[in-house]
Amino acid sequence: VQLVESGGGSVQAGESLRLSCAASGDTVQAQCMGWLRTPAAGKEREVVATISASGRKHYADSVNSRAIISLDNANNILYLTIASLKSEDTAMYYCAAERWCSGDWYYWGQGTQVTVSS
Repeated sequence: VQLVESGGGSVQAGESLRLSCAASGDTVQAQCMGWLRTPAAGKEREVVATISASGRKHYADSVNSRAIISLDNANNILYLTIASLKSEDTAMYYCAAERWCSGDWYYWGQGTQVTVSS
């Protein structure tokens, strides 16, 4: 499974941003997908949002009500939209996938940087 993110960049606080992740390969092994982020070197990685094969979604408290995760099944593209961005949303965002939503993320994208300026 190959995952390629896009859509990161520098934005102002209060704006919205949509990240995309194109999945290819044996996507049967990637039926649970998610977005994770690492704020800065040495900081703990956070699971921002996940979506299971059945469509069940989960969001971190830090982005709940501001984020939407969605999956275009026809084109195998995962999206994450975060509204009302805050400086604390600044991080490297990674698309990840696994078979069962166990938290054992097996497949990773290269990451895309999001920087929010206040």
